[in-house]
Amino acid sequence: MALTGNWSYPTSIRFGAGRISELAEACIAAGIEKPLLITDKGLASMDITAQALDVLDGAGMGRAIFSEVDPNPNETNVEAGLKVYREGGYDGVVAFGGGSGLDLAKTVAFMAGQSRPLWDFEDIGDWWTRADPAGIAPIVAVPTTAGTGSEVGRAGVITNSETHEKKIIFHPKMLPAVVICDPELTVGMPKGITAGTGLDAFAHCVEAFSSPHYHPMSQGIALEGMRLVKDYLPRAYNDGTDIEARAQMMSAAAMGATAFQKGLGAIHALSHPIGAWHHTHHGTTNAVCMPAVLQFNKDVIAERFDMAAAYLGIKGGFVGFCDYVNGLNDALGVPKSLTELGVKDPDIETLTEAALKDPSVGGNPVEMTYENTKALLESLV
Repeated sequence: MALTGNWSYPTSIRFGAGRISELAEACIAAGIEKPLLITDKGLASMDITAQALDVLDGAGMGRAIFSEVDPNPNETNVEAGLKVYREGGYDGVVAFGGGSGLDLAKTVAFMAGQSRPLWDFEDIGDWWTRADPAGIAPIVAVPTTAGTGSEVGRAGVITNSETHEKKIIFHPKMLPAVVICDPELTVGMPKGITAGTGLDAFAHCVEAFSSPHYHPMSQGIALEGMRLVKDYLPRAYNDGTDIEARAQMMSAAAMGATAFQKGLGAIHALSHPIGAWHHTHHGTTNAVCMPAVLQFNKDVIAERFDMAAAYLGIKGGFVGFCDYVNGLNDALGVPKSLTELGVKDPDIETLTEAALKDPSVGGNPVEMTYENTKALLESLV
């Protein structure tokens, strides 16, 4: 059965192998005539990026590209992108890449017509209402990894390079108008990136499922997202050309980001500052943190994961699920500690304080305090 479809939840998604050929049509549907394609440094010279630019160029839309995007994009990258966007007279953005490229591109589009500084729009209270909606450029998103799900998100994660804090910039209109999910674009991902991004999608589903907030639609999506990762991530990891596995993982990534409208938790609260200070891969950091966080939340989430385990075909309820997570990490070559991940001499106090400031804290089922968060971090070293 062909894995293809046209979806409108949470936005218009053109899903299926080869659909990058529809990029120019997607731009027209979004109201874009002169797009700036924004991606990261690593993707800029790759064949899949040239393929996307060829499609745009063939439709008379040019082949403008901005790629000065760091692995953890910061405000300097945003300013550089804005300069290119404004001076070039572009009328929309093609966000192309993994989470870093997508987040940076969405933030540039958001800031294109704003007069206030970037940090005025951090995801705090109703700060998003400070923005001029008319100043937000339209976005077409094209993910090239299967992890963050940023293509269906309403925010961008930008690192403040001065404070080493990851800030979430949020506005409802940062949701891309059209998404192209073409699993063929992910075929060339190295094993390590396949694992890290796939486990990021898994973490999104696990944390959304764990969150105490009420959102039954997200709860259902999180559960099925976990199943897709369980069934297809090992296949994608072992055979990068398995297009069915690549497609199902691309679905799981979008599902994870849709599900975490219900909330994230301690996994992300920890991994955001760890990544900001030590420049670790976000999804892999999530995977390192997950086993300890599952135990941290055990008393509150065990019963619901008993049910999840049954659905996933995992014996032993919550304990069996935890054993499965440990086994999956091992099979995918995930480090067992922050030290193995390459984190040297972490400042536990600074990381603890930063974790407690992270917006994800509010979605954790167990209240995070200075004492228990510090102990959790120490257990990960």
